Amino acid sequence: MANWREDYYAALVARDEKEQANSSLYDAYTRLADRTAANTALVNRQQTQQSPEVAGNSVSLKTASTSSQQPQKQPSQSSGAVSQSTLLAARADLAAAQRSRTELQEKLTRTTTELDKLRSKTQQDSRRIASLEGERTHLTLRLKDRDEELRGKAKLLDSVQDELASLNLQLNMAEDRSSK
Repeated sequence: MANWREDYYAALVARDEKEQANSSLYDAYTRLADRTAANTALVNRQQTQQSPEVAGNSVSLKTASTSSQQPQKQPSQSSGAVSQSTLLAARADLAAAQRSRTELQEKLTRTTTELDKLRSKTQQDSRRIASLEGERTHLTLRLKDRDEELRGKAKLLDSVQDELASLNLQLNMAEDRSSK
C-alpha cells in the first residue's frame, strides 16, 4: 500500500528536479535585469536633473528668437518632461517589481527546500513508526504466549501438587493400615 505513495513521491521529485534544472539561469537573468533596471533608472534620474539646466539654457536662447516659436516649444518640452517622468516612474516600478520578484523567488526556493527536507523526514518517521508498530505487535504476541505458557505451567503445578497431596494422603493411610 505504501509502494504507490513512494512511486508518486518519486515522480513528484523527478518533476521538481526537471523544473528546477535551469533555476540558476533564471535567477542570474533576474539579477541582471534588476541591475539593468536600477542602472537605467539612475541614468534617467541624472538626465532629468541635468535636463532642467539644459532646458533653462535653451529657453533663454529661445527668447532671443521669435515669440511665435516659443509657445510651440514649451508644450513639447513639458510633454517630453511628463513622458520622461512617466517613463522614469515606470522603470522604477519595474525595478522594484523585479527586486520583489527576486526576493519572492529566493523565499520560494528556501521554502521548497525546507518542505523537501520535512517531507523526507516525515517519510523516514513514517517508516520508523511502521517498524515500531510491527515490533510492538510482535512483542505483544510474545507476551500473550508467555502469559498463556505461565498459566499452563501454573495449572500443571497445581495438578502436580494435588497429585502429590493425594499420594501423601494415600501413603499415610497405607502406613496407618500397616501399623494396625
